[in-house]
Amino acid sequence: MILRLFFFGIVLFVIELYAYQAFRTLIKLKWVLVSYQIISFALFVFIIYSFTLFDRSVGQTKQTMFTMGLMLLVYVPKIVMSIILLGEDVFRLAAGSINYFIDNSANADFLPSRRKFVSQVGLGLAAIPFLSLIYGIFEGKYNYKVIKQAIYFPDLPDAFDGFTITQISDVHSGSFDNREKINYAIDLVNEQNSDMILFTGDIVNTHAKEMHPWIETFNRIKKHKYGKYSVLGNHDYGEYVTWPTQVAKQENFDAIKNLYGQIGFELLLNEHTFIEKDGDKIALVGVENWGHNFKQAGDLKKASQHLTKEDFKILMSHDPSHWDHVVQHDEKNFHLTLSGHTHGMQFGIEIPGYFKWSLAQYVYKQWAGLYENAGRYVYVNRGFGFHAYPGRVGIMPEITVVKLIKGEKLA
Repeated sequence: MILRLFFFGIVLFVIELYAYQAFRTLIKLKWVLVSYQIISFALFVFIIYSFTLFDRSVGQTKQTMFTMGLMLLVYVPKIVMSIILLGEDVFRLAAGSINYFIDNSANADFLPSRRKFVSQVGLGLAAIPFLSLIYGIFEGKYNYKVIKQAIYFPDLPDAFDGFTITQISDVHSGSFDNREKINYAIDLVNEQNSDMILFTGDIVNTHAKEMHPWIETFNRIKKHKYGKYSVLGNHDYGEYVTWPTQVAKQENFDAIKNLYGQIGFELLLNEHTFIEKDGDKIALVGVENWGHNFKQAGDLKKASQHLTKEDFKILMSHDPSHWDHVVQHDEKNFHLTLSGHTHGMQFGIEIPGYFKWSLAQYVYKQWAGLYENAGRYVYVNRGFGFHAYPGRVGIMPEITVVKLIKGEKLA
């Protein structure tokens, strides 16, 4: 831990040095530069010290989220400035080498001086993530979006043509700090008037008690004609803290499973149920968490026991890597999988229908929205809550409404 913090501190120190070069090039007033150094040093010490206080037996707290937000707010803009100045240094080194070795300008300074314009560009570009991160912390994390997605299936049972499903995922109730905003989000959920609602896991960050102040709020989610169902996410297992005993961990896990029932959702644990409508039926399958680099408690074979390839199936599986590695290749043909987990890393750029980018795409092939392979679909919800970074930039919290349509999608 100490060695890791040491290297982390070295990286931050190098970033600080480069950022200071930009300020020194633009600002000549000594008292301003000294003030900048004092403030930067104080923030550096505070961030490092705060991380040394992290308690593995407690896990994420409001304090750790504040520290994470502060670190991103301070250092992401400085990283942008550092990249710009590093590029300038490559040019300066090349120019200095040419002057010294080719033009024989031995009397000149080896490195040309920094150009004010480059520092201005660096500072201007750094302002973009700085302002974005501030927006994400104060507004973005509760800027809920209702995303409606129609999906076509030639073999959808007739009675389910037009059937609507609201999906929420990744609540992370331990991160909430604004009851009014959460009530607003619950109102949005209820306004969709869907036939069924599905919750694809991560009700807490780690501890069952995180949800206790929010049980009454989430009980406001009205009954849906065809039910309220849920599955577990990776955070629901309490894997990210050190427990005093295995018994304490199990008690917390049992309490988390009970939370879903306390807010009116039926938890599917590697099992399935049938949704019946006007003489037709579809199978709703729910597996425990299965992640490529996370806990793999999900048992698709057990959950779909006695189902056939011909049965129309909707699968709830928290982590989309399950679909990528297993589900899309399964011989039983799972028509639609609903997932979450990625949050779109809560940071990215998205222009609906045209463009989307996030660092999440370098970790997950399916990270936000709808994906298809050979007529099998997975929809990845961007998440209801937030975790680690206490904000959202570009990738907003989502309430999904999926509409099932019988037939082929027109080109």
